Amino acid sequence: MITTTIKTIAASCLVCCGTAIALTSCSDDFLEVTNPKGDSLEDYYKTDEHLQEALIAAYDPIHWPDWGLGQYNALNIDAEIQADNFWVGGETKNDMQNWHMLFNFEANENNTLSSLWTVDYSGIKRCNDLLRYLGWANADVPEANKRSYEMQARAMRVFYYDMLWHYFGNIPFYLENLNAPYTAPQYKADDVYAELIRELEAVIDSKVLPLRWDNANAGRASQAMCYMMYAEMVMYQNDESRYPRALQHMQELISSSDYELNPDFASIWYTEGEWTKESIWEINYEDSGNERGWNSPLAIGGTVLPTLISPNNFVAPSNPEMKGDGWGFLPVRIEAYNKFSEGDLRRDATIIDFRSLEGLDESVSYHLRYQNTYLWLKKYSKQTGTNEHAAFDNNLNFNNNYRYYRYSEALLNAAELLLKTGGSAATAAQYVSQVRQRAGLDAVSTVTVDDIIDERDLEFMGEGKRYWDLVRTGKAATVLVPDQYGYRTNSWTPSKKYIPIAQSELDSDPALKQNEY
Repeated sequence: MITTTIKTIAASCLVCCGTAIALTSCSDDFLEVTNPKGDSLEDYYKTDEHLQEALIAAYDPIHWPDWGLGQYNALNIDAEIQADNFWVGGETKNDMQNWHMLFNFEANENNTLSSLWTVDYSGIKRCNDLLRYLGWANADVPEANKRSYEMQARAMRVFYYDMLWHYFGNIPFYLENLNAPYTAPQYKADDVYAELIRELEAVIDSKVLPLRWDNANAGRASQAMCYMMYAEMVMYQNDESRYPRALQHMQELISSSDYELNPDFASIWYTEGEWTKESIWEINYEDSGNERGWNSPLAIGGTVLPTLISPNNFVAPSNPEMKGDGWGFLPVRIEAYNKFSEGDLRRDATIIDFRSLEGLDESVSYHLRYQNTYLWLKKYSKQTGTNEHAAFDNNLNFNNNYRYYRYSEALLNAAELLLKTGGSAATAAQYVSQVRQRAGLDAVSTVTVDDIIDERDLEFMGEGKRYWDLVRTGKAATVLVPDQYGYRTNSWTPSKKYIPIAQSELDSDPALKQNEY
């Protein structure tokens, strides 16, 4: 029986598991594992309890990107700044310079998502550790548990590689941890995809993981999470040969009683909206009992995302939950606000509009930062989360879970895949209509792929989906162009699909080839 609770584990760094944090992807001695308790690894990783420790350690790096290893890399911000709905913001153009350079498609080896590379290879390493340890298990470890741990680790390993593949494309690839000199062959992006999709199909076909975990284990890799990752990867690759299978997985979710739309879109983003039936997979954060601090960013605790995206020095007696030290990143573009029709309930649930501060309260104010529009992302904001139970470093420890996959995405995926495979156009329209009607809009009788991409833009604004949709549909080159304000002066080109690899990684392995950017 699996007993370790995932839901309440936010960002624990389990010393007893003996898995060291990776400082680089494939070159340093971080792969040398020692057990501080003195037992050999073979003797320690024999019990079910200790195998579960290693499994939890494999999940741990999913919490690190927002802040850790010297860089902010909140997953939604990393993607949204490259799309067309948000500015980067911050104090100046030099605040998080790498974000500003990525936004303008001028990143380089010294201004890229360097910590994200390390985070994901740390996760891969820990997944590989667990898979090796399973071979040492005592005879009394239930076979069902071992199979579950294996498939969870393999699914999470695909997840970590998937993130690297999306951003960097041509990456070192290995399924067993490395020996000296700790280097791995660099695969072409298409070859990485081929390896990952076969691995993910094997996990899905094993039918080991439940479609949905019980509440105590919410946050583990599930069959539904794997289905969503599969559809996302297949659609991003434009792998038409796998569209029918991806559609089948989406329709299985739609026909299941485990998942459905949350009736109130706005409530999704508050604490009570976590792990409703709409949630297919979330990354858990918790403010209470935090050990995470500015000197211990990888420890258990909350997220810094609400601090990153809230206005600076905000004062509003009538809105006390917004008060505090926001840093003014990710201001919403006025054009993004105007994409919503007046009756779309998602607009005010997605965006906080402070353009008429005097109309709210004459004492409402905040310090204006770079690219200020008076429009802010409400999803994941201080309004939707809390840090009241954090013992210290409160602005680093909000309890906002990151909603990674939602049921509405399954509906829109299915609609798009139906149209692309010659399926029922009427059913596709019904799926889209469910999403629209929840937003207070009229149902539609017909729908095109372009309509679905537009619907995704509104439904997932601020969730890190838009940029990938523009790239995979071929719209990036015409949408991601210089703006009228002089902020973005460069256009996206196909060479911008994969961002630069950090110079530190190139120095660590001279065989690595830099992406053309």
